Order: sequence, then C-alpha cells, then structure tokens
Amino acid sequence: MANKKYLFTERAHYMCPNMHFGILADIDAEFHCDRIFESIGALKAAHPLLRSLMAEEEGSSGIFYEECLELEIPITMKEKGDDWQKDYDTVSKAGWNVQKEALLKVFAYPTEDGTRMLFISHHLLCDGRGLLQLVQEFADYYAKGKAPQVVEEMLMESIHDLPKGSDLPFISKVIIQDANKRWRKEGHKVSYEEYAEFEREFDSKQRVEHGIQCIDGAELNKLLATCKESGVSLNDYLIAKMMLEEDADKVVIASDIRSKIKNYNKGALGNYATAFSVSIKKRTSEIMELAKSVDREVKKIINTPQKAMLVLACYFIMDPELLDAVAISTLGSFESNSGRFVGGKMFGYEKRDGLCITNLGRVESDVIREAVFIPPASPANRKAWGVLTVNKNMRICSLDSSFETS
Repeated sequence: MANKKYLFTERAHYMCPNMHFGILADIDAEFHCDRIFESIGALKAAHPLLRSLMAEEEGSSGIFYEECLELEIPITMKEKGDDWQKDYDTVSKAGWNVQKEALLKVFAYPTEDGTRMLFISHHLLCDGRGLLQLVQEFADYYAKGKAPQVVEEMLMESIHDLPKGSDLPFISKVIIQDANKRWRKEGHKVSYEEYAEFEREFDSKQRVEHGIQCIDGAELNKLLATCKESGVSLNDYLIAKMMLEEDADKVVIASDIRSKIKNYNKGALGNYATAFSVSIKKRTSEIMELAKSVDREVKKIINTPQKAMLVLACYFIMDPELLDAVAISTLGSFESNSGRFVGGKMFGYEKRDGLCITNLGRVESDVIREAVFIPPASPANRKAWGVLTVNKNMRICSLDSSFETS
C-alpha cells in the first residue's frame, strides 16, 4: 500500500475478544484443492488488507495495516463438511493474534456434488457485507474463472467522513472527553501481549452455541407478502420476532453505510457499517403490530445521522489507547477506572445481556447454492442472529453466549 492505513473506527476491534464472524457457503463446483488455493490467491492479489498484519507505529499510539507480501492465508482442507461448527469453535478458542496471523481463515469441505467453504474473518478485515463480497468473488473465480477486481481500500479517517450532522450530542461529547482526560491521568496503557493473554483466558471460559433456522421458497414468499401488506420490512419483522422471543424491549442492529459516506471505493474491504439500538418500551404481543412500531423507530434513527452514527462518532472522539483498554479492564484484570466506565456503561460489557441482529440481505447467485452468516459473539451480547438470504433461501444463524464464572 502506498500510504499507511491507520485504525480509526476499526480500533474498537483491535483489543476486543471474539471480533470474528463467518460465512458458510455451498458452491456449485467440483471440489479441487489446487483450485481453492488459486482462488484464495486471486482474492489476496486483489485486496491489500488480505495481505496485511496489524503493526504498532514507533513513538506514537498509531496502529496500522502493514502489508506483508509473504503472508499466507491459512486454508485447511477437510474430508467432510459436517464438522464446520467444530472448526469454527476451534478458531474461536485459539484467540486471534492480528500482529502475526492473517485476518482471514478458510476451511474447505468436499460435498457429494460440490464444495463447501467456511470463511472466518476478523472484524479488522471487513464487516459482514465485505465478507459476503469476498465469498461471492471466491465462488465466481472458483467456478467460472472470473477474477476479482483490484480495489484500493479507503478507510474512514475522521468524523468528517460520516454524513453531515453526525457530530456527537453535547452530553455524549462531554462524557467521552471526561473519560479521555481521566484515562490520560491514569498514565498507563495496555500492551498487545497483555491483551493476547487476557483474550486466551476469556475465550477458554466462553461457551457459544449455534443453531440454524431455515426459511425457504414458499414460506419466505409468504412472509415477505405479509410484511409488505403490513407496510414493514423483513428486518422490522425479525427485530420484532427477537423482542417477543426474548421478552426484550431493545435490540441492536447493524446498518450498512456504504452509500452514505464519502470515501468508500466500491468493492473495497474495511468496515462500512454502523450499529444502533432499537427500543420499544410499550410492546404488543402481536408481531406485525410490533414490527410497525419497530419500523417507525428505525426510520427516525436512520433519518437522524446523529443517532444513526453515534457509535462511530464515539470511536472517533475517544482516545485510541482508551479504546484498547475497554475490554480488558471491564472483563479482565487490567486496572482502569475510565476503561471500566466506558466498557460497563457505554459498551455493555458489564451486563453482557445484549441482543443483536445483523442481516446481510438477499443475493441471487448462479454459483452459490446457499449460505449461512455466522455473527460475531461480541462480549456485550448473550444472543445474536446472523441473517442471509441466497436464492430465496433464508438462513437465520442464532448464537447463544454464556461465560463460566468459576
């Protein structure tokens, strides 16, 4: 890369456990080991972040993507595809040293009539839509020989890259500036070695279970028709469904902002999403009525940049070394009152009872038969849903997280 690409909003993913997620895809092409390696090589040649590690800049707090041409993306060939959950869990338990390990890990499984691929991405590489793009690029090359387009990443670098009106509310700005001031008075910081040790211990105690719900063809069409008749989106319905099933009045959802920011190159990797909570205090038990309330709340938020971009604006304002300390001081043994305050009161790491939905939308593909999006097991959440629809087959991957206290 001609210029260093520094972490800004991505800094929140640097020293936080379980900042990885995956896509499992069945591809309509014969299993061929050499072709798999060749296809991953084509992705690596097209995307600079795929051939990068994280590096710390000497004499400053800066962390940047350091291109390493010799970096190998680990590809594990398997004999069958029914143990993907075990493979995913193995990656989760091992921790992820982003200063030494590539930001993508791949497993390949032969099936009776094709190839199954498991892509596991660190959040420093991309968001969910970015990983879906990678899987589509892989499938197109693997099955049809169509090479991915070479794209230079353009990451968000300041709050001015966000839509107009995204500045933090006055009270939020005062709270973060105060946390920054108290952090600097503490006069210490977390080393990556300290964090890596904490991450391994945290991962050894976390228990994550996955389940997959399938909604196909006629059933999905019927659901879409009901949503349309009620004037709500499928996403509104899913939020309402989670609220009712979990007896909750708040769900966090991810939102793609590629079309709203100034410096996104189409096809580039990186993080181009925000997240916000949808709260409905007076809930009805009728799902479509609740979905209508959700629809109204979501529209209010996405039409108000200050609300929709709040979490990203916080990342830009917060001291980057304080961001590094948030997870370990709230969930580990690192002593920082300011880090614990941010982690507990702002990031949800104290209660750890959050609910989250990420819907990657609907795609049509002549080479990907079906796919599942496996959401990240964020320390803030006890349950998350990852939703992906391919060729009119919707898969909801549910994740339940618990933590051993003894």
